Amino acid sequence: MKVRRVSKKEMEKIHPAIPDAYEKLEQGRISRREFMRLATLLGMSAATATIAAACAAPGNNSGQAVPTTPPLSEEGAQAETADTSPGGPRRGGRITKAMQLQRLDHPARLSWTEGANVVRQICEYLTETRGDNITRPYLLDRWEASDDVKTWDLFLKQGVTFNNGDPLTADDVIFTFGQWLNKDIGSSMYALLSYIGGPQNIEKVDDSHIRLHLQSGNIGVPEHLFEYPALVLHRSFAGDIVQQPLGTGALTLQEYAEGERAVLKRRPDYWRNGADGQPLPYLDEILYVNLEKDAAVAALQSGQIDSFYDPRPSDWQALKDVPGLATRSVNTAQALILRMRVDLEPWDDNRVRSALRMSQDREKILQLSYFGEGELSIDAHVAPIHPEYCEQPIPAYDPDGARALLEEYAAEKGVELPLKVVLSTKNDQNEPDIAQALRELAAPAGFDIELDITEPGGYWDRWTEVPLGITAWTHRPLGTMVLSQGYIEAAIGEWNETRWADPEFEALLRQAEATLDVEARRELMCEIQTIMQSRGPIGNSYWKNVWNITHERFEGIEANPTAADFFYEVYDKTL
Repeated sequence: MKVRRVSKKEMEKIHPAIPDAYEKLEQGRISRREFMRLATLLGMSAATATIAAACAAPGNNSGQAVPTTPPLSEEGAQAETADTSPGGPRRGGRITKAMQLQRLDHPARLSWTEGANVVRQICEYLTETRGDNITRPYLLDRWEASDDVKTWDLFLKQGVTFNNGDPLTADDVIFTFGQWLNKDIGSSMYALLSYIGGPQNIEKVDDSHIRLHLQSGNIGVPEHLFEYPALVLHRSFAGDIVQQPLGTGALTLQEYAEGERAVLKRRPDYWRNGADGQPLPYLDEILYVNLEKDAAVAALQSGQIDSFYDPRPSDWQALKDVPGLATRSVNTAQALILRMRVDLEPWDDNRVRSALRMSQDREKILQLSYFGEGELSIDAHVAPIHPEYCEQPIPAYDPDGARALLEEYAAEKGVELPLKVVLSTKNDQNEPDIAQALRELAAPAGFDIELDITEPGGYWDRWTEVPLGITAWTHRPLGTMVLSQGYIEAAIGEWNETRWADPEFEALLRQAEATLDVEARRELMCEIQTIMQSRGPIGNSYWKNVWNITHERFEGIEANPTAADFFYEVYDKTL
């Protein structure tokens, strides 16, 4: 079918920055993905943005309508699944997934994806970003941003109810914001949303309309509302989701036994319907079981489980050709960050930090620890998948240059080389392989690295406290998001495990967050990345590819960059 061209006047009505971005798309100065990302964040529906991007395709600048598939509604776009089974989705059944089940209490304090995967079945987000990297309304019906992106109007969907029957209202959302912005709660959202300035800048316009008055403009607000601790809570929530599992989600929590299992059952009165016109989900039950990786691989092969969380490269290689299993892969901004506490010796001296960064042979580390299944990185926490990423040369392995820096440091401080340091991490995924490789690679530079490798729970209990560590960071769709969570002064005491704060860096970051022009924002990111590389607190060898491996009888499964579970529209086609 043919659809009409979206006029620039219509775009401007949504937000005045969209026509400018459209012109840049027509000129080939920005990509379709960059346009779509900006337009949807500023309030254009994904369906309309898709049409606009198609009309701006090279060779179609005549203003003519273009052939396209019918645009999905926003509801349909939220959870589109490929239905390849005769008769459509089936109802009933259970999916069993292996995953670490750590302690759960307040969702705002979630600092690991595994916990979020359980809670997101019970509670939900205001927005949603799936594998296409487009942010759509979820509990929100829509949003509007002011010209300077300092005022955001959030409009709730009608008819959404909690599992106790209460309607979702602005009071619940404002209560939830208050939890995020309460420093005593200990949420990473506190630093991420520091641009709001406090709960006093959140206005209830009416029962379905909330207005945010930001202290500084920020283009990423809709994306931030899908950060995994950003689950919307009932206004009566007292601090423990296991004891009080109230939420708007499609499942209810029946059992949660830390380190053992989690059982979630289908809610019969969920507010969203499936393709058959009946309330989602299609599955009757989700069962999470606590298994270590090797045990999970064996259990999947024997049919005891249907999937497991975050397969290792070795698991992918072993299982990718096994009959009956479907393997999906995706590029990500997931990384294992070599981080140094700048408030402790010797990491308070940038010469030592620089020497350790120069001791990374990134290609060798990638091959030894991850079978080459990733993308080499610079020493900045911004990835090529991020829309604002600035392409810069990959630093070379330079043990001689690193040793010169250490010798200068040692002479000034009156210490001897090799410099003895302890590197802490967890015995999970490929962290031990990275640690061992770095230990050997850094020796010629003058480092004597002792390895301190514990079980995952033991490391997560102290991850912000160790002087030198390797910490797993999950994917975030915007580079500015992780920078504001982990590398600014407001995040010290929460997720800023390095204690690094740089006024010039933070000023540039705030400027980038408020810059609508894609090209200008990328120029700012070049400066930001350069600061991190030259005097920052981290090393980063590569970005990870990740996989989803699930029994092929399940339809609607996706490989998500955050390893998030979206089960509402998953069904067992064999039923």
